[in-house]
Amino acid sequence: MIAAEGRLGGRAVQMCSMESRFIGGSMGSVVGEMIMRAIERSIAQEQPLIIVSASGGARMQEGAVSLMQMAKISAGLMKLDEARLPYLSVLTDPTTGGVTASYAMLGDLTSRNPVR
Repeated sequence: MIAAEGRLGGRAVQMCSMESRFIGGSMGSVVGEMIMRAIERSIAQEQPLIIVSASGGARMQEGAVSLMQMAKISAGLMKLDEARLPYLSVLTDPTTGGVTASYAMLGDLTSRNPVR
């Protein structure tokens, strides 16, 4: 996971991007925490959030801890929605499993951008 703050079209945004070359972009506790911190920064700074997903799903080596990230991030995104801040979800290939079942499909705008 790579997290950054930057500008898009002149507007400040928070952004997270999964790195599929590291353990298939699987979602574990650190990925969940990085996304939650980006959500919290988005709310505190009143900035939109963009997440680029590239993942095979939850990291099975972490068991239930990994699966809990889905609920944790979904709850965080509800707070972002309550703050009336946009969340843009960009799905790359592959985006499957727990990532798709949770935050990848919760965007105010969801886009599929295949990597070739």
